[in-house]
Amino acid sequence: MRIGELAALAGMSRDTIRFYEKVGLVESRRLPNGYRDFPPETLTWLQYVRTAQTLGFSLSEIAHTGERLREAPDTAAALSALFEEKIQVVDARMAELTTLRAELTTRVGTGCPLRAPEGPVTQQALR
Repeated sequence: MRIGELAALAGMSRDTIRFYEKVGLVESRRLPNGYRDFPPETLTWLQYVRTAQTLGFSLSEIAHTGERLREAPDTAAALSALFEEKIQVVDARMAELTTLRAELTTRVGTGCPLRAPEGPVTQQALR
């Protein structure tokens, strides 16, 4: 399948597919005329990539998990494990953001949002 057809079916631009190829997410072979030729399963993979991005996975994570999923005997179990790992990452980030929000809240009304609140300087205040 040529890149234009793949882009239309996947609902993404040719540039996006070229970028994914450059970073190793998809592969094509070159036809004698220089055109890219993608195997049909690339469309399913691109749909997976788009869904994974929507769920908060980075392209690096998608590339890594794709390798793991291709080798997994039970894809549903492997996906569930990946989701559990991502939930832990999200929970940790939420905790960091909660701490950041609390820090910002203590600075509201201090006259200078960069001035440390009164009291001992903590590692958290230095972040």
